[in-house]
Amino acid sequence: MSFVRRARQACCGWLLLGCAAHREEPSVTLGFVGDVLLDSAPGRSMLAGQDPFAPTAALFRGVELRVANLECPVAESGARVEKVYTFRADPRTLPLLGQHFDAVSVANNHSGDYGPLAFSETLQQLRAARLPYFGGGRDAAEAHEPLLLTKNGIHIALLGYDDFHPRSFEATPHGPGVAWAEDEQIVFDIARARRAGADVVLPFLHWGWENEPEPCARQRELARKLIDAGADAVIGAHPHVTQGAEMYRGKPIIYSLGNFVFDLLDQPRNSEAWVLTLVVDQRGVARFSTAAVHLDEQGVPAPRPGVETPCAERGAAQPRPCARGF
Repeated sequence: MSFVRRARQACCGWLLLGCAAHREEPSVTLGFVGDVLLDSAPGRSMLAGQDPFAPTAALFRGVELRVANLECPVAESGARVEKVYTFRADPRTLPLLGQHFDAVSVANNHSGDYGPLAFSETLQQLRAARLPYFGGGRDAAEAHEPLLLTKNGIHIALLGYDDFHPRSFEATPHGPGVAWAEDEQIVFDIARARRAGADVVLPFLHWGWENEPEPCARQRELARKLIDAGADAVIGAHPHVTQGAEMYRGKPIIYSLGNFVFDLLDQPRNSEAWVLTLVVDQRGVARFSTAAVHLDEQGVPAPRPGVETPCAERGAAQPRPCARGF
């Protein structure tokens, strides 16, 4: 297999204005969400014919590539690993996920909840569903491959990493698992994505401490290191709460998007999350905005109109609060 997985989509170029042809600078709009759980209450609702993604569908109008963190294996095989929380979703949930998202990260601390057999089956199920994934693979080499998505002539590389235990879920040279967040390896992966032709490189990190409203020193240091290495933005999830955003060298860092479709909401702030929209061109991120959502007791998100969340345009020193985005 090539070290770059490619998911190609239709390109567009010229916009006709009257009788003249006017060429727009090509751009792509991406949407990112945090943790998506297809087990527990959300999984049961999906198997009963309900769609937990429907209430937020309007937030993705105009979004051309939609990305989520898949916070569980999707398999029928495997044996439960000894840990506090373990998840495993029914493969029948995948078609609905594929209707709403174009790619998923599998780099998180729940992908290995039912062992390497279930993780391997998850990758098979995703391939069968034609839902591209990144941040994990059949061995370490595949786990660190960038997923290259091409849209409107722009090549976008997605990289996924887990920075939260158990490290036993990490892919090995000869065994399946997730990509672990080793600093120098990520720096190498960013450079490799550039060599493969990526115009925009976006690492998606599973990191930080749960229920902490501020990013820790590790998150801040790693995010800045990755931008110094050439990343165009750094996006995070895992803490189950939002953690703010900043600009560094003119590029956005969104530390945690919080949950998206997820129950087990122990604290009120676990119910508050963001949907991230990035507009990218061949120079990187032109602008970003976040939109607030609220999760109900069943883990179903719905928009929260009028709530101010971070947004910024290229060249901004820091994000500003916006209620409507761009």
